Amino acid sequence: MKLFHYIIQGRVWRSIFRTGLPETNYRRSLVILNNFFLHIHPAKVKKSTLKFTTTFYLGGIAFGLYLILLVTGIYLMLYYRPSVPLAYRDMKDLEFVVSNGKLLRNLHRWSAHAMVFIVFLHMLRVFFTRAFHPPKEFNWVIGVFLIIFTLLLSYTGYLLPWDQLAYWGVSVGTNMIKATPIMGEKIRFLLLGGNFVSENALLRFYVLHCVVIPLFLTLLIGVHFWRIRKDGGLQGDLEHYAEYEPDIILGKNIRVEQRESPNQSLVGTGNDENK
Repeated sequence: MKLFHYIIQGRVWRSIFRTGLPETNYRRSLVILNNFFLHIHPAKVKKSTLKFTTTFYLGGIAFGLYLILLVTGIYLMLYYRPSVPLAYRDMKDLEFVVSNGKLLRNLHRWSAHAMVFIVFLHMLRVFFTRAFHPPKEFNWVIGVFLIIFTLLLSYTGYLLPWDQLAYWGVSVGTNMIKATPIMGEKIRFLLLGGNFVSENALLRFYVLHCVVIPLFLTLLIGVHFWRIRKDGGLQGDLEHYAEYEPDIILGKNIRVEQRESPNQSLVGTGNDENK
C-alpha cells in the first residue's frame, strides 16, 4: 500500500494523471474532463439510460464490431496483395496456408455482416424511440452518413477476393451507378479506373476499403459520440437547447431576467409574473 501511494504521489504519475484519486464527486468530474479518452463520456448520466431496454447497447455493439474489423483487417493486409495475378491466390493462402488465416478472414467477414445489421437496428431504435428529435437532429444526420459509409465499406470489400462472385457483383453495382443521370458514367469511370472491372478497379477499391472510408468513418464516429455528450446524453433535455441565441434558455415556463448588474442573470419561472 505504501508503494502504491508513493507511485501515485510521484512526479511521473501526477504529470500523467493530474486529478489524483477520484474520491469526491468534484474529482470524479475532473477525471472525466481532463482525460482525453474519458472526456467523450458525460460526468453524470441518468439512471434510466443504463437499462438494457433503453438502447439495447446497439451503438456500442456496432462500435465493437468496427474495432474487430480494424484489427482483423490490418492482419489480413499483411498477406493480401491487390493485383490480378495474386489477389485470388492470396485469399486461398489465407484460407489454407496462413496460421489461423481462415479464422481471421471469417471473423472479418461475419463482423462486417453483423455490423451492417446492427447499425440498421440501431437506426430503427433511434427512429421509433424518437431519439432524433431536438436537440439531436444533427446527430441523426451524422448517423445517416455513418450507415452510408458502413454500406460503402462493405461493398468495397466485396471485390477484394477477386472471384466470380466479386467480379460480377461489382460489375452489376457499377453499371447501376452508370445509370445515374448526368454524373453516373463519370463516377463509374472514376471508381473502375476504366470502362470495365480490371486491376485498376481492384486497386482503387482496395484503397477505398482500407484507407479512405475507414478514415471518414472513424472521424464521424468520434463526432457522433461527442454530439451525444453535448446534446445531453441519451435522454437530453430541451431546456439546454437554444434555438436562435446562445443566451436563450428554452423550456416550459422558463425565462431569463436581467439584474441591475449587467454581468449577472437570474433564471426565474413564468409564475413570477402572476405575483
